[in-house]
Amino acid sequence: MPTYVYKFIDSGETIEVQQAFSDDPLTEIAHPVDGVLKPVKKVFTPVGVSFKGGGFYKTDSGSSSSSSSAAASSSTTPAAPAAPAASTD
Repeated sequence: MPTYVYKFIDSGETIEVQQAFSDDPLTEIAHPVDGVLKPVKKVFTPVGVSFKGGGFYKTDSGSSSSSSSAAASSSTTPAAPAAPAASTD
């Protein structure tokens, strides 16, 4: 179940609540200190995305040894012979 952040309107404190996707947003939550129901507002936070693995973009930060070893292996491969030029008789 996802965790949502709610902010108490009067005090500005935040609280995390686990809710199902199908649940409606809460409008009141019992304060954890005194147990009194207080109005809350749902807080929308940015989602952190992390792409793990190799080869997403050329500009990815990471070790440059993999790109230099790929270049080195391609330079050791013999070049294909050039095709003869076509004559235009």
